[in-house]
Amino acid sequence: MSADPTKQATPRRSSPVPVNDEPYLTLAADLEAQAVADRRDIHRHAEAGWLEFRTTATIVDRLRSLGWTVRWGKDLYGDVDRLGVPSGAELDACFDRALAEGADPSVLEPMRGGWTGCVADLDGTGPGPRVALRFDIDGLPVPEATTDDHLPTREGFASVHPGIMHACGHDAHTAMGLGVAEALARTQERWPGTVRLVFQPGEEGTRGAASMVAAGLLDGVDAFLAPHVGAQSRRTGEIIPGISGFLATRKLDVHFTGREAHAGLAPEEGHNALIAAAAAALQLHAMPRHAGGNSRVNVGVLRAGTGRNVVAGSATMLMELRSESADVVAELERRARLVVAGTAAAHEVGSEFIVAGKAPSARSDDVAMDAVARAARGVPGVDEVSEPCVAEASDDATAMMRRVQEQGGVASYLIVGTELPDGHHTPRFDVDERVLRPGIAVMTRAAVDLLTR
Repeated sequence: MSADPTKQATPRRSSPVPVNDEPYLTLAADLEAQAVADRRDIHRHAEAGWLEFRTTATIVDRLRSLGWTVRWGKDLYGDVDRLGVPSGAELDACFDRALAEGADPSVLEPMRGGWTGCVADLDGTGPGPRVALRFDIDGLPVPEATTDDHLPTREGFASVHPGIMHACGHDAHTAMGLGVAEALARTQERWPGTVRLVFQPGEEGTRGAASMVAAGLLDGVDAFLAPHVGAQSRRTGEIIPGISGFLATRKLDVHFTGREAHAGLAPEEGHNALIAAAAAALQLHAMPRHAGGNSRVNVGVLRAGTGRNVVAGSATMLMELRSESADVVAELERRARLVVAGTAAAHEVGSEFIVAGKAPSARSDDVAMDAVARAARGVPGVDEVSEPCVAEASDDATAMMRRVQEQGGVASYLIVGTELPDGHHTPRFDVDERVLRPGIAVMTRAAVDLLTR
């Protein structure tokens, strides 16, 4: 049995290499206005996971103009499987929408079928480490607030895509990533090694990272950083250099197939998929917890039936499992499958499980956290560098962290604090745009620190 790489302690660096980084602070200030414009453009054109056609095209165009070597589309992934891919009709509709909104057709075409996201590389002055920075790019199926107390509505950059908005800050992450790309490109002669920027689709529902890892996009990476705005810090000016205690998770879609019948004339001829799904949902929430670690079970969506006088012939249930232990998640999934099979059999309906998303647990390494903490000190707009904390949440950046750590590299998931008018995944979610400048500075300085250590 191989050792869990996230359990291995990494000593802090005692003799850091000094970096004359005044240019990075100046560049972050110079790039602030562009970052705000980028964030607003991406926010206005929010796209859900595997549908980020316009967003990816915008990123690819910018990175190529800055001299980065960019890979995207089907060729980026090869033959790997993807989780939670939307229907063909939805993929086609969103592809056509991106074309109508002015995305470059030659950039879009390789993404047809939902192969969104991109990876970009830039070499420095000579041999050195490879540092990867991950920025997630997808929005959420949340209708955006329309009142004037919501800044995007008041300022005219609320989402123009009905029912989809950036309700978790990935628009800010993407804007930071583009700012970091320009800062590093304009100082290319100052650092060795290679920087890889990973603009990841489908983080919501923990869908996209697994495919990127399977495609080998994190192979050969020595250090990895992933930022997130807000979350554990709702205070602008705070940087948390690392998060641990991520919950491993499994996202499951369950389809029940019964038999329709007239609910009045011949109910006995039907097999009610709705009742089977409802019974399963109750029993899933009643599953006993496990001593191996904290856990969560949630059935978040239950759709069934076609009419009040029809025995429901089909039902779909969307659920998730989480725990600080991957073994506990596996055990919960085993039990969940038994519960569903049992209730389906009792109601004489069929059932099918589909894994729609997944992510492992992970912890941040001391060396990577130290680089972030050093990078944050002295940055205008940062007034506190806090101690690392526990996430008690899930993000599939952990799959990338684990892959880098398995190869002997280091990784950290950092928090860029921001004031929030409302919580993540809500219609009034928004970020304080003042965090973009320090976010760019911290990520750029930390990357250079890791390249020169």
